[in-house]
Amino acid sequence: MSSEILPAFSETSNVERKQDLNEDQEENQKPGLGEVFEPISKRQMKKLMKQKQWEEQRELRKQKRKEKRKRKQLERQCQLESNSEGSDRKRIRRDVVYSPLRLIIDCSFDSLMVLKDIKKLHKQIQRCYAENRRARHPVQFYLTSHGGQLKKNMDENDKGWVNWKDIHIKPEHYSEFIQKEELIYLTSDSPNVLKELDESKAYVIGGLVDHNHHKGLTYKQASEHGIDHAQLPLGNFVKMNSRKVLAINHVFEIILEYLETRDWQEAFFTILPQRKGAVPTDKACESSSHEKKFARVEGGLNSDSSEEENRNELDSPHKEEKQDKETSTESTVNSILH
Repeated sequence: MSSEILPAFSETSNVERKQDLNEDQEENQKPGLGEVFEPISKRQMKKLMKQKQWEEQRELRKQKRKEKRKRKQLERQCQLESNSEGSDRKRIRRDVVYSPLRLIIDCSFDSLMVLKDIKKLHKQIQRCYAENRRARHPVQFYLTSHGGQLKKNMDENDKGWVNWKDIHIKPEHYSEFIQKEELIYLTSDSPNVLKELDESKAYVIGGLVDHNHHKGLTYKQASEHGIDHAQLPLGNFVKMNSRKVLAINHVFEIILEYLETRDWQEAFFTILPQRKGAVPTDKACESSSHEKKFARVEGGLNSDSSEEENRNELDSPHKEEKQDKETSTESTVNSILH
């Protein structure tokens, strides 16, 4: 009997002790009359504020998620519509009229260029390819003597070139597969000026970016190989501040534009960049003649002023004649300017 009571008594005593200890801890944690609450740090305050804002903005986040889902649905719908329009554009693209004209970029000058110029040549070729793909009258595009630094740079930076369409990329020189009688080398140093494009011919553009270090090289090579050469009729329609040497892609794009419009002047002013300072030749002639007239008038004014200085010692009647001359010369200047 006594042995059964003792364990029960010990268990109740242990429970009472634990309760007493918990009460003591709670009392110790409660601040006394003289004690003050510890201040909350700024970091803890920020956390509490963020948590409060998070709770308050819960409904707003739900609304934003709904709007985002709706926006994505609209975007998918627009994308489907644009894809259908794109298929229409592809159908239109199939209806373009391909020109039989062959346009060749001669890349046989690889050893004459540094890597910086090779990269520029690569970019210009990319531009030519893109413009020919978009053109209404695309040409038969050839890239010849393809190899060396250019091929290495294209392999490293533009691996997709192997999948290019509507272009003939050949390691051979153009003279190996095109007859000499069909070739015309386009060079600004040629004395021959093109009037029209013969679409049965193959026109060659020198793939050389050299900043005029090898001036006249393409013209010299064409002459040595007995290939016909010519320059675009730039001087007949355009007056430029710089030399008449154009970038490869500019020559390419001008030819594409001419095939569409059959107008050299429109082709030049559509393609040439503003930095070239190009103006029509008729306007350039008008401005030059205007400058000459103005220079003659200024010369007359200077001579009149010198005469007036010599006449400062004469009588008043001569001074009146001088004033009449001044008024007459001023009227002539105003009439020319206006």
